[in-house]
Amino acid sequence: MTTHLPVTPDRPRISPRLVRRVVLAVFVGGIIGMIVSSILDSTGGAITFGLITAVAAISLVLVTSVSPPGALAPHRTTSASVDDRVAADLERRVQSLIDAGADEEQVRLLVGRAIELGRGGA
Repeated sequence: MTTHLPVTPDRPRISPRLVRRVVLAVFVGGIIGMIVSSILDSTGGAITFGLITAVAAISLVLVTSVSPPGALAPHRTTSASVDDRVAADLERRVQSLIDAGADEEQVRLLVGRAIELGRGGA
């Protein structure tokens, strides 16, 4: 069962990284189009591809400037940096809350959100 999180300002529907990659592909394609059009002596084609490239460049700057901090950085893997003692202590504390009567799903959801907040995502 997958849980779909609601779209909020913190969770955009399309990631800024994906938009940047698409815009970058259009940018590179526009440069290739300008070169090919110039070789074929097609001034109109070269101008068209130049305009497409200019719009892609402006889009790339805009996406970069309005993206939240950390949205464009590659996903960090923290599995190598997890301290087994800290993880065992956390699990022991979670289990003690559950044994005391707390709802397990809610406790684990709370811990997950706390970890996400600690990593810089909210």
